[in-house]
Amino acid sequence: MQQTAIQEITAADTLDALQLVKTKYVGKSGLVTKELGTLGKLPPEERKTRGAEINVIRAAIQAALDEKEATLKRAALDAKLQSEAIDVTLPGLGLPSGGLHPISRVYDDLIAIFTRMGYEVAEGPEVEEEHYNFEALNIPWYHPARELQDTFWLEDGRLLRTHTSNMQIRYMVEHDPDLKMVSRGKVYRYEATDATHEAMFHQLEGLVVGDGISMADLKGTIAEMARGLYGAGAKVRFQPSYYPFVEPGADFAIYWNNPRGESKWLELGGCGMVHPNVFKAVDDLREQAGKPRLYEGKTGFAFGLGPERIAMLKYGIPDIRYFYANDPRVMGQFRGELG
Repeated sequence: MQQTAIQEITAADTLDALQLVKTKYVGKSGLVTKELGTLGKLPPEERKTRGAEINVIRAAIQAALDEKEATLKRAALDAKLQSEAIDVTLPGLGLPSGGLHPISRVYDDLIAIFTRMGYEVAEGPEVEEEHYNFEALNIPWYHPARELQDTFWLEDGRLLRTHTSNMQIRYMVEHDPDLKMVSRGKVYRYEATDATHEAMFHQLEGLVVGDGISMADLKGTIAEMARGLYGAGAKVRFQPSYYPFVEPGADFAIYWNNPRGESKWLELGGCGMVHPNVFKAVDDLREQAGKPRLYEGKTGFAFGLGPERIAMLKYGIPDIRYFYANDPRVMGQFRGELG
């Protein structure tokens, strides 16, 4: 039996085949196991000798099984490693390249324009206190302008900022005049989404404060931005408008000769001269922080615009929701241009 078992173990070429041999001889119902079961029928004087003989056979078979199992496992591992081996002489695989999101590209263009004009870039919190988002910007609780912006309120009384204008206040509290800054980031408004509206979108805010700053400085800044975005022939138009934190206020548009020949006025954002009440609110906050009152009596201008609108018209995107759907069929079209 021992010789036959070892021959079968030697002939087994897979782990499954070896398991069958193991079960045949040393399993619960195996041949060697059955022999051990017959010891109780032998006379006591023969039982000990016969038991020792069977155990020697069992140990020899088990040793052969263990050795063969180790050999088969090593062979299987070698085969797996061989199948997974990398041929370093093969040419590399070309991987698809990524690209900048259209809004990121517009942001980069805008930041580059204003950086060249000496502006500093600032970013601030998206979860904001009511005072910075409304009161300090000349929008008290009873002001009708609050009805123009449906706000996401949090349980602790804070809110998701409805504009990046909150950074005007935060930046002036932390910095002495004179100053020039732009701030970019996400803003949130509780409104229904459609092709031109989203509950979350982006803004770029600009602020200049100093002595003798006038509307002419504002118009020159917007005109320079327009030339940076659309070339030397870009024209700018201002129309009176109302914003609580500026006086006077205006909407500005750019006349754009786009590549598709659809020349037209493109409304980009709002602007105006910083309202004196805003400067007073800033000095109040500075005084609370132990800083000198430096803004009352200063003049300045502010402006804000939405990168989504620029990107939609520049790249021919018909629906603002495409920017956030993560659809590779849409974003993949800009890989070459924006990569």
